[in-house]
Amino acid sequence: MASALAASGMAIGVLAVPAAVSTSASTPVLAAADLGMQSNPDDLKKKKRQVEKDIERAEEDLHSSSSRMQRASAALATAREQLGAAKVTLAAAEAKVATAAERDAQMQAELDEATLALEQAQAELESSRVDRAAQRDQVATTITDIYQQGDPELLAFASLLDAKTPADLTRQTKMRDAIVDRESRTYQELQASEVLLEVKEAQVAAAKEVVATKRAAAAAHLAEMQEYEAEAASAKAAVAARVGERRTAHEAAAAARRADEQALAELEREEAALADKLRRLAEAALRAQRARQSTSSGQAGGFLTSPVSNARLSSPYGWRTHPIYGYWGLHDGQDWAADCGQPLVAGADGRVVSSYYSSVYGNRLVIDHGAVAGRGLATVYNHASSYRVGVGATVSRGQVIGYVGNTGWSTGCHLHFSVMANGQTVDPRGWL
Repeated sequence: MASALAASGMAIGVLAVPAAVSTSASTPVLAAADLGMQSNPDDLKKKKRQVEKDIERAEEDLHSSSSRMQRASAALATAREQLGAAKVTLAAAEAKVATAAERDAQMQAELDEATLALEQAQAELESSRVDRAAQRDQVATTITDIYQQGDPELLAFASLLDAKTPADLTRQTKMRDAIVDRESRTYQELQASEVLLEVKEAQVAAAKEVVATKRAAAAAHLAEMQEYEAEAASAKAAVAARVGERRTAHEAAAAARRADEQALAELEREEAALADKLRRLAEAALRAQRARQSTSSGQAGGFLTSPVSNARLSSPYGWRTHPIYGYWGLHDGQDWAADCGQPLVAGADGRVVSSYYSSVYGNRLVIDHGAVAGRGLATVYNHASSYRVGVGATVSRGQVIGYVGNTGWSTGCHLHFSVMANGQTVDPRGWL
């Protein structure tokens, strides 16, 4: 019976291992800094109410499954989160490697270009050296000739003195100029060759420096690239490890879910028996009332006293989406947040008809209040640390019957309080 099981936020059905886990640790709560971002008082009030709702929902989540399931769900959520983070790290590392590979290819091309430029410069330098050697040989020959035959200008001047006619003078002058011009060109070409050689040597030196710089940069980049590749390999290993952790967490969550389903199946049988018992008691009470020819006594609203003092209603009666399993079900009672050991009191006069331990509800106590407002009324107290009364005991309104506890599917001290009319759960607010 879904209504009975939903008292702890559970229902029997086909359930999947949760794709996301909602716990108090993961429930979004606005930080104080967020609250201070808006100066509008109405906005601040809205955010404050939202924070309070988030806190209440977190407390609801705490009591919606076994502690084993809560731990398994939290572990699964953590494993998924860590796997996601590991994948992001891997993607970043692979992006670094890819970028480094592109840069490596670019640097290699630049190094090849610089090396080619160096080879061309060296070839041109070698050619310039050959040309200079040939020109030096030519100059050496000219100097030898001058040494052996005399200075051409002096020889030409002597021939001018020997000239017989103006025509001889003109002819000998032209010959002298031709010889001198040829020798001048030879010297000039040698000087130009020397200058060009110096330029080529400077170019080769510069090209060598460029190549050395490119090689040093390539070597440094290679080391950096190796670091990136090692980082990527480590990130891949981390992803593989996280995948294994997620698989293990998923299996643990599935096992915890199966255990919860078994506990819920047992609870369903218990609740069916309790509902049948309370229906029979209600029928008997109503028959007795009719036999006495008395009218329906009592009013529903305000008939019951609050079961615990100075407590906060953390989860009301009503339909909701289950925070762990995701199905739509009825939360068939009220959760009251209170300190462990705080007294629980009887809501009205009555008799204890059931008291036992449930793996889901922990320590339970059921009080029959007889016929009220035309219905057989009973109240149920769950998760107590202990009770001061047992089956068959008669209790009076406001009497201490037990103490707030943290037994069963509970991760915090609280009371799960249910009201049943004719064996069916109803909203306690209509009776308190």
